Amino acid sequence: MKIHGRKTWINVSGIIQNQGHKIISINSMPDHLHLFFGMRPVQSISELMRIVKSNSSEWINRNKFTPSQFRWQEGFGAFSYSKSQIKTVADYVENQERHHRGVSFREEYKRVLEVFDVQYDDRYIFHEPV
Repeated sequence: MKIHGRKTWINVSGIIQNQGHKIISINSMPDHLHLFFGMRPVQSISELMRIVKSNSSEWINRNKFTPSQFRWQEGFGAFSYSKSQIKTVADYVENQERHHRGVSFREEYKRVLEVFDVQYDDRYIFHEPV
């Protein structure tokens, strides 16, 4: 199901900022959303993502931005970067369309896991949207 572009970016950005974190870059494709933010160590990433997903899906459904009920897939991916990589990662997030011309999100995600040397079970990797 398509994520509703800029309106959703603004909503998600607000949720993250209201939790005390700093948005650096945000961008979406029809099947996923990339968030790049500075995270204060007062909250776990799991708790923040639970709040982001819950509040944003409630907002998307309340505003009827999708023809049927919207809900995020279970899980999320989170990676940390050093301050010296901010520009590189922000550019990556902002150029999602170009990245996905030749590679699906699922393939790209698996590549990132391999680069970061993260062991994974293919059964639990993100699914294509229905």
